[in-house]
Amino acid sequence: MYPDLQGKTVVITGAGTGLGQAMALRFGQEKANVVINYFKEEENPDDTIKEIERSGGKAIKIQGDVSKEEDIKQMIQKAVSEFGSLDIMVNNAGIENEVPSDELTLEDWNRVISTNLTGMFLGCREAIDYMLDHGIKGSVINMSSVHQQIPWPHFVHYAASKGGAKLLTETLALEYAPKGIRVNAIGPGAIDTPINAEKFADEKLKEGVVELIPMGYIGKPEEVAACAVWLSSSEASYVTGLTLYVDGGMTKYPGFQAGKG
Repeated sequence: MYPDLQGKTVVITGAGTGLGQAMALRFGQEKANVVINYFKEEENPDDTIKEIERSGGKAIKIQGDVSKEEDIKQMIQKAVSEFGSLDIMVNNAGIENEVPSDELTLEDWNRVISTNLTGMFLGCREAIDYMLDHGIKGSVINMSSVHQQIPWPHFVHYAASKGGAKLLTETLALEYAPKGIRVNAIGPGAIDTPINAEKFADEKLKEGVVELIPMGYIGKPEEVAACAVWLSSSEASYVTGLTLYVDGGMTKYPGFQAGKG
Protein backbone atom coordinates (compact mmCIF):
# COMPACT_ATOMS: atom_id res chain seq x y z
CA MET A 1 0.00 0.00 0.00
CA TYR A 2 1.10 3.58 -0.72
CA PRO A 3 -0.26 6.06 1.85
CA ASP A 4 0.72 9.08 -0.24
CA LEU A 5 -1.85 8.09 -2.88
CA GLN A 6 -4.73 8.53 -0.45
CA GLY A 7 -6.87 11.45 -1.58
CA LYS A 8 -4.96 11.89 -4.84
CA THR A 9 -7.05 12.21 -8.00
CA VAL A 10 -6.38 9.88 -10.93
CA VAL A 11 -8.01 9.82 -14.36
CA ILE A 12 -7.87 6.44 -16.12
CA THR A 13 -8.95 6.17 -19.74
CA GLY A 14 -10.45 2.95 -21.06
CA ALA A 15 -11.24 1.79 -17.54
CA GLY A 16 -14.53 0.07 -18.20
CA THR A 17 -12.89 -3.35 -18.53
CA GLY A 18 -9.54 -5.12 -18.54
CA LEU A 19 -6.36 -3.42 -17.42
CA GLY A 20 -8.08 -0.08 -16.91
CA GLN A 21 -10.66 -1.59 -14.62
CA ALA A 22 -7.97 -3.43 -12.65
CA MET A 23 -6.04 -0.19 -12.19
CA ALA A 24 -9.18 1.67 -11.13
CA LEU A 25 -9.87 -0.96 -8.47
CA ARG A 26 -6.28 -0.87 -7.21
CA PHE A 27 -6.21 2.93 -6.98
CA GLY A 28 -9.48 2.61 -5.07
CA GLN A 29 -7.77 0.28 -2.61
CA GLU A 30 -5.18 3.03 -2.16
CA LYS A 31 -8.14 5.31 -1.25
CA ALA A 32 -7.57 7.57 -4.23
CA ASN A 33 -10.21 9.57 -6.10
CA VAL A 34 -10.72 7.69 -9.37
CA VAL A 35 -12.21 9.10 -12.57
CA ILE A 36 -13.21 6.16 -14.76
CA ASN A 37 -13.43 6.85 -18.47
CA TYR A 38 -15.24 4.31 -20.61
CA PHE A 39 -16.23 4.23 -24.28
CA LYS A 40 -19.06 1.74 -24.85
CA GLU A 41 -22.33 1.77 -22.92
CA GLU A 42 -21.95 -1.92 -22.11
CA GLU A 43 -18.72 -1.07 -20.28
CA ASN A 44 -20.65 1.07 -17.78
CA PRO A 45 -18.48 0.92 -14.64
CA ASP A 46 -21.15 1.23 -11.93
CA ASP A 47 -20.06 -2.03 -10.27
CA THR A 48 -16.44 -0.89 -10.33
CA ILE A 49 -17.42 2.37 -8.65
CA LYS A 50 -19.26 0.48 -5.90
CA GLU A 51 -16.21 -1.72 -5.31
CA ILE A 52 -13.92 1.31 -5.11
CA GLU A 53 -16.21 2.95 -2.58
CA ARG A 54 -16.27 -0.25 -0.51
CA SER A 55 -12.46 -0.09 -0.49
CA GLY A 56 -12.50 3.43 0.94
CA GLY A 57 -11.82 5.32 -2.26
CA LYS A 58 -14.05 7.61 -4.28
CA ALA A 59 -15.00 7.25 -7.93
CA ILE A 60 -17.01 8.81 -10.73
CA LYS A 61 -17.50 7.83 -14.36
CA ILE A 62 -17.41 9.69 -17.63
CA GLN A 63 -18.14 8.27 -21.06
CA GLY A 64 -15.96 9.54 -23.86
CA ASP A 65 -13.79 8.88 -26.90
CA VAL A 66 -10.12 9.55 -26.20
CA SER A 67 -9.45 10.35 -29.84
CA LYS A 68 -11.68 13.43 -29.51
CA GLU A 69 -10.01 16.51 -28.05
CA GLU A 70 -13.17 17.81 -26.42
CA ASP A 71 -13.84 14.49 -24.66
CA ILE A 72 -10.37 14.51 -23.10
CA LYS A 73 -10.82 18.08 -21.95
CA GLN A 74 -14.13 17.14 -20.34
CA MET A 75 -12.48 14.28 -18.43
CA ILE A 76 -9.95 16.64 -16.89
CA GLN A 77 -12.62 19.24 -16.13
CA LYS A 78 -14.84 16.66 -14.45
CA ALA A 79 -11.97 15.37 -12.32
CA VAL A 80 -11.18 18.88 -11.13
CA SER A 81 -14.78 19.93 -10.56
CA GLU A 82 -15.54 16.78 -8.59
CA PHE A 83 -12.31 16.30 -6.64
CA GLY A 84 -10.53 19.66 -6.85
CA SER A 85 -7.36 18.57 -8.60
CA LEU A 86 -5.62 16.18 -10.98
CA ASP A 87 -2.52 14.38 -9.73
CA ILE A 88 -2.22 11.27 -11.90
CA MET A 89 -3.17 10.60 -15.52
CA VAL A 90 -3.25 7.04 -16.86
CA ASN A 91 -3.61 6.88 -20.64
CA ASN A 92 -4.76 3.30 -20.94
CA ALA A 93 -7.40 3.25 -23.71
CA GLY A 94 -6.35 1.14 -26.67
CA ILE A 95 -7.70 -1.06 -29.44
CA GLU A 96 -6.34 -3.62 -31.89
CA ASN A 97 -7.46 -5.84 -34.74
CA GLU A 98 -5.64 -8.46 -36.77
CA VAL A 99 -5.22 -7.95 -40.50
CA PRO A 100 -2.37 -8.64 -42.97
CA SER A 101 -0.56 -5.37 -43.56
CA ASP A 102 -1.08 -5.44 -47.32
CA GLU A 103 -4.85 -5.62 -46.70
CA LEU A 104 -4.98 -2.98 -43.97
CA THR A 105 -7.39 -0.18 -44.83
CA LEU A 106 -6.64 3.44 -44.13
CA GLU A 107 -9.79 3.51 -42.03
CA ASP A 108 -8.50 0.74 -39.74
CA TRP A 109 -5.05 2.34 -39.58
CA ASN A 110 -6.51 5.70 -38.57
CA ARG A 111 -8.89 4.13 -36.05
CA VAL A 112 -6.10 2.41 -34.13
CA ILE A 113 -3.62 5.29 -34.35
CA SER A 114 -6.29 7.81 -33.32
CA THR A 115 -7.19 5.87 -30.19
CA ASN A 116 -3.84 4.43 -29.17
CA LEU A 117 -1.47 7.26 -30.02
CA THR A 118 -3.42 10.46 -30.65
CA GLY A 119 -5.62 9.74 -27.63
CA MET A 120 -2.51 9.20 -25.54
CA PHE A 121 -1.00 12.48 -26.73
CA LEU A 122 -4.20 14.38 -25.93
CA GLY A 123 -4.37 12.86 -22.45
CA CYS A 124 -0.74 13.74 -21.79
CA ARG A 125 -1.11 17.26 -23.12
CA GLU A 126 -4.21 18.14 -21.13
CA ALA A 127 -2.93 16.59 -17.90
CA ILE A 128 0.49 18.22 -18.15
CA ASP A 129 -1.07 21.58 -19.00
CA TYR A 130 -3.22 21.40 -15.87
CA MET A 131 -0.29 20.31 -13.70
CA LEU A 132 1.89 23.15 -14.98
CA ASP A 133 -0.83 25.74 -14.40
CA HIS A 134 -1.37 24.56 -10.81
CA GLY A 135 2.20 23.74 -9.80
CA ILE A 136 1.48 20.03 -9.39
CA LYS A 137 4.39 17.60 -9.56
CA GLY A 138 2.20 14.89 -10.97
CA SER A 139 2.58 11.53 -12.64
CA VAL A 140 1.55 10.49 -16.15
CA ILE A 141 1.46 6.81 -17.11
CA ASN A 142 1.06 5.66 -20.70
CA MET A 143 -0.05 2.11 -21.41
CA SER A 144 2.24 0.78 -24.09
CA SER A 145 3.03 -2.88 -24.87
CA VAL A 146 5.85 -5.34 -25.41
CA HIS A 147 5.14 -4.53 -29.06
CA GLN A 148 6.87 -1.19 -28.76
CA GLN A 149 9.93 -3.48 -28.92
CA ILE A 150 8.75 -6.76 -30.47
CA PRO A 151 7.53 -6.59 -34.10
CA TRP A 152 4.04 -8.05 -34.57
CA PRO A 153 3.01 -9.12 -38.08
CA HIS A 154 -0.68 -8.58 -38.92
CA PHE A 155 -0.81 -5.83 -36.26
CA VAL A 156 1.35 -3.16 -37.90
CA HIS A 157 -0.98 -0.32 -36.90
CA TYR A 158 -0.96 -1.46 -33.26
CA ALA A 159 2.81 -1.97 -33.16
CA ALA A 160 3.35 1.43 -34.78
CA SER A 161 1.12 3.07 -32.17
CA LYS A 162 3.09 1.47 -29.35
CA GLY A 163 6.43 2.37 -30.92
CA GLY A 164 5.14 5.94 -30.99
CA ALA A 165 4.05 5.63 -27.37
CA LYS A 166 7.63 4.84 -26.37
CA LEU A 167 9.14 8.02 -27.77
CA LEU A 168 6.12 10.10 -26.81
CA THR A 169 6.71 9.02 -23.22
CA GLU A 170 10.46 9.54 -23.29
CA THR A 171 10.24 12.93 -24.98
CA LEU A 172 7.66 14.27 -22.54
CA ALA A 173 9.63 12.87 -19.61
CA LEU A 174 12.72 14.76 -20.73
CA GLU A 175 10.77 17.94 -21.45
CA TYR A 176 8.91 18.19 -18.15
CA ALA A 177 11.36 16.63 -15.69
CA PRO A 178 12.53 20.12 -14.61
CA LYS A 179 8.94 20.85 -13.53
CA GLY A 180 8.76 17.70 -11.41
CA ILE A 181 6.22 16.01 -13.70
CA ARG A 182 7.10 12.36 -14.24
CA VAL A 183 6.06 10.53 -17.42
CA ASN A 184 6.45 6.76 -17.62
CA ALA A 185 5.02 3.86 -19.59
CA ILE A 186 3.99 0.32 -18.78
CA GLY A 187 4.55 -2.38 -21.39
CA PRO A 188 2.33 -5.38 -20.66
CA GLY A 189 2.95 -8.72 -22.30
CA ALA A 190 0.29 -11.43 -22.54
CA ILE A 191 -2.31 -10.56 -19.91
CA ASP A 192 -5.61 -12.34 -19.20
CA THR A 193 -8.01 -9.57 -20.23
CA PRO A 194 -11.25 -9.53 -22.26
CA ILE A 195 -9.38 -8.41 -25.38
CA ASN A 196 -7.43 -11.70 -25.24
CA ALA A 197 -10.28 -13.93 -24.06
CA GLU A 198 -11.03 -15.51 -27.43
CA LYS A 199 -7.37 -16.33 -28.07
CA PHE A 200 -6.80 -17.84 -24.63
CA ALA A 201 -10.01 -19.88 -24.84
CA ASP A 202 -8.25 -21.93 -27.52
CA GLU A 203 -5.87 -24.14 -25.53
CA LYS A 204 -3.53 -24.65 -28.46
CA LEU A 205 -3.23 -20.92 -29.09
CA LYS A 206 -2.80 -20.29 -25.38
CA GLU A 207 0.00 -22.86 -25.13
CA GLY A 208 1.74 -21.16 -28.05
CA VAL A 209 1.66 -17.84 -26.21
CA VAL A 210 2.89 -19.37 -22.95
CA GLU A 211 5.90 -20.78 -24.83
CA LEU A 212 6.93 -17.17 -25.45
CA ILE A 213 6.91 -16.32 -21.73
CA PRO A 214 9.97 -17.38 -19.71
CA MET A 215 7.97 -17.31 -16.46
CA GLY A 216 5.54 -19.79 -18.01
CA TYR A 217 2.13 -18.25 -17.38
CA ILE A 218 -0.29 -15.61 -18.64
CA GLY A 219 -0.18 -12.45 -16.54
CA LYS A 220 -3.03 -11.10 -14.44
CA PRO A 221 -4.44 -7.57 -14.74
CA GLU A 222 -3.74 -7.07 -11.03
CA GLU A 223 -0.03 -7.52 -11.71
CA VAL A 224 -0.09 -4.61 -14.13
CA ALA A 225 -2.19 -2.51 -11.74
CA ALA A 226 0.39 -3.05 -8.98
CA CYS A 227 3.04 -1.47 -11.19
CA ALA A 228 0.79 1.49 -12.01
CA VAL A 229 0.27 2.44 -8.38
CA TRP A 230 3.98 2.07 -7.66
CA LEU A 231 4.90 4.35 -10.57
CA SER A 232 2.37 6.90 -9.29
CA SER A 233 3.63 6.85 -5.73
CA SER A 234 6.47 8.65 -3.97
CA GLU A 235 8.33 5.32 -3.94
CA ALA A 236 9.03 6.00 -7.64
CA SER A 237 9.79 9.71 -7.17
CA TYR A 238 13.12 9.48 -9.06
CA VAL A 239 11.75 7.43 -11.96
CA THR A 240 10.83 9.09 -15.26
CA GLY A 241 11.05 8.17 -18.94
CA LEU A 242 10.88 4.46 -18.12
CA THR A 243 8.94 1.72 -19.85
CA LEU A 244 8.29 -0.86 -17.16
CA TYR A 245 7.71 -4.18 -18.91
CA VAL A 246 5.22 -6.41 -17.12
CA ASP A 247 5.67 -9.42 -19.37
CA GLY A 248 7.06 -12.43 -17.52
CA GLY A 249 10.28 -11.96 -19.49
CA MET A 250 8.70 -11.96 -22.97
CA THR A 251 11.01 -9.18 -24.16
CA LYS A 252 14.10 -11.16 -23.13
CA TYR A 253 14.37 -13.41 -26.20
CA PRO A 254 12.72 -16.56 -24.78
CA GLY A 255 13.98 -18.65 -27.70
CA PHE A 256 17.42 -18.47 -26.10
CA GLN A 257 16.21 -19.77 -22.73
CA ALA A 258 18.13 -22.76 -21.32
CA GLY A 259 21.19 -21.97 -23.38
CA LYS A 260 19.59 -22.37 -26.80
CA GLY A 261 21.01 -20.54 -29.79
